[in-house]
Amino acid sequence: MKLLFPFLFSLLIFPQDNSEKIMWNENQKLTWEDFRGKPVRSANFVASTNTGISFQYSYSIKNGAINVEYSVQSFFYPEGSWYIPDKVNSYILKHEQAHFDISELHARILRKKLEGSTFSKKIKSEIEGVYQQIEQQRRAMQTKFDAETDHSRNEEKEAFWQNYIANQLTEYNDWK
Repeated sequence: MKLLFPFLFSLLIFPQDNSEKIMWNENQKLTWEDFRGKPVRSANFVASTNTGISFQYSYSIKNGAINVEYSVQSFFYPEGSWYIPDKVNSYILKHEQAHFDISELHARILRKKLEGSTFSKKIKSEIEGVYQQIEQQRRAMQTKFDAETDHSRNEEKEAFWQNYIANQLTEYNDWK
């Protein structure tokens, strides 16, 4: 007997809707035209990037053998992302791209973790636990990035983080 259980998880800062998503692509960087949300002029920063990880999986159990198939993608929501036109420049756009890159990094970390995992018959809770752990790490890194760079205003920390994120993406290149 073969059992099949599909699941879909998408976590992001805002509630999910059916808005357009831009999937991460190493050959396509964000442009200001991608940011279509309404600017929040009262914020203490001049742009905001809404990204997340889309995670789908299914599994089957046949004669006691567990087979897992999954898809992991990082995405950007144009409608949930905004900027204040007269306050931004290419330097700030690079900071916003780094937020998207952090989500891609964690998509790769999730793929690696799933690839190396062995699951028991409690597969649903085990897979969801792995996803929640990586999602928590992703959110924490996003927060730390903004805190340490002061939303890009600390140029020294910004340079450190830009280099760190690029190196991490390279380290997890096998899981893109």
